[in-house]
Amino acid sequence: MSQDSKVKTTESSGSAPPEARKWLPVLDPSGDYYYWWLNTMAFPVMYNLIIIVCRACFPDLQHYYLASWLVLDCTSDLLYLLDIVVRFHTGFLEQGILVVDKGRISSRYVRTWSFFLDLVSLLPTEVAYVSLGPHTPTLRLNRFLRVPRLFEAFDRMETRTVYPNAFRIAKLMLYVFVVIHWNSCLYFALSRYLGFGCDAWVYPDPAQPGFEQLRRQYLYSFYFSTLILTTVGDTPLPDREEEYLFMVGDFLLAVMGFATIMGSMSSVIYNMNTADAAFYPDHALVKKYMKRHHVNRRLERRVIDWYQHLQINKKMTNEVAILQHLPEQLWAEVAVSVHLPTLSRVQIFQNCEASLLEELVLKLQPQTYSPGEYVCRKGDIGREMYIIREGQLAVVADDGVTQYAVLGAGLYFGEISIINIKGNMFGNRRTANIKSLGYSDLFCLSKEDLQEVLSEYPQAQAVMEEKGREILLKMNKLDVNAEAAEIALQEATEARLRGLDQQLEDLQTKFARLLAELESSALKIAYRVERLEWQTREWPMPEELAEADDEGEPGEGTSKDAEGRAGQEEPPSPE
Repeated sequence: MSQDSKVKTTESSGSAPPEARKWLPVLDPSGDYYYWWLNTMAFPVMYNLIIIVCRACFPDLQHYYLASWLVLDCTSDLLYLLDIVVRFHTGFLEQGILVVDKGRISSRYVRTWSFFLDLVSLLPTEVAYVSLGPHTPTLRLNRFLRVPRLFEAFDRMETRTVYPNAFRIAKLMLYVFVVIHWNSCLYFALSRYLGFGCDAWVYPDPAQPGFEQLRRQYLYSFYFSTLILTTVGDTPLPDREEEYLFMVGDFLLAVMGFATIMGSMSSVIYNMNTADAAFYPDHALVKKYMKRHHVNRRLERRVIDWYQHLQINKKMTNEVAILQHLPEQLWAEVAVSVHLPTLSRVQIFQNCEASLLEELVLKLQPQTYSPGEYVCRKGDIGREMYIIREGQLAVVADDGVTQYAVLGAGLYFGEISIINIKGNMFGNRRTANIKSLGYSDLFCLSKEDLQEVLSEYPQAQAVMEEKGREILLKMNKLDVNAEAAEIALQEATEARLRGLDQQLEDLQTKFARLLAELESSALKIAYRVERLEWQTREWPMPEELAEADDEGEPGEGTSKDAEGRAGQEEPPSPE
């Protein structure tokens, strides 16, 4: 599905009629254009949310910059109007498919509560300037109804940013600033209502030097509100009932704000710890295990260094657990984009089918080895192959010191041992000692995983065996005679299997013929039994025979009649 604004309509229920079949400027709510429009709408909403209350409570601010405010107000209203137009051109999902029919989009939008709020937020309340004058910004309070658009923008930003925890903290600090800002404006408005300088609690008299400046008025009010809402104290005691009510309200707001901040910060810290636990293995349990079983200090230090290397260099060893909640196809695409270039460098996998490589990518297991650690030793049974992603490994002698060769990033080893190649003189045993010189990141591919994948790709398996045979020939480690003998044995075995298959087929044919004869005989016997039943159905019972003997001749006539009727009623012949 396209992320951007133009989606072609199709002829189906709920789509545009055939005559309107053309490219329509319909926004995808999950696309980039819609996302950037939400970011744009955040500015006018924040402007109205912060500036209107400030202009209403600080008259000097409204008077000094009236022309600027009128321009900004008109710009904000224009964006609000454009936002409604965008809403009428934003598609929605129905059964997972983006609806692009403008008629259905408009009909759905006008029936929502959002349309009512958007419409009320654009009511031209400024016409009251004619009677009340242009210095009444409270007429624009209906613009606050567009705040849900700001929350939607924040939600989209949080899902797209690569630093969600930092964004949550920044969003929380913005909310705190807005609350303190509003409270400082209300404090200054209450001070003006009660009278500046009437007591120590309200704002000082502007007639005093320095307190007449607009910047000083706002900063003083903001500082006073911060002291109250943070419950730091060091504020003058209130003298009037209005002041007491304001303080009580601020204290309650501070309690709720403190709980909100603590809950949000706890959630952020928990998410960060959870993310770390998901990305990196927990070493605390391993340390406790080693301590309980009295593992020697040297080995314990190596384990701690390994964990420290993973943490410092952001190495991940449990990619499968991290991506397990993704759909299988999406998981495969992510794994392919990350690991396919590394797998493609392996000579034995070159020119293989793309689908085969994609399945193999899902089987790769990342492993990290510490300095001096052996990846494999000579004579070990080879059950996996390794691909070097980063670091250096050395092929060393049995003494562990003499180096024959150094393997770097992009190289691989152990691939021959996981492919069953006839005549392989190595068998499945390792022929060299491989030791990590520093910290090395490898990909491990087990023999079982490879065979599982190749079982679905027999042609690719033959190609890979042929490549492995070529490599063994170059290394002079392929026993041609043994290979020929094994091939001959395999052909003989296949010939025997074909003979057994033919014999089994002949037996099945004979069995089917016997089964058909048995069914025919059973049918004939059933017909004979049924015919006998029809013949004996009209025979006289013993009582009737006794009566016939008593009556004489009539009995004989009766018997003959019965025989005649029985002869006329023949049983049906079998089909």
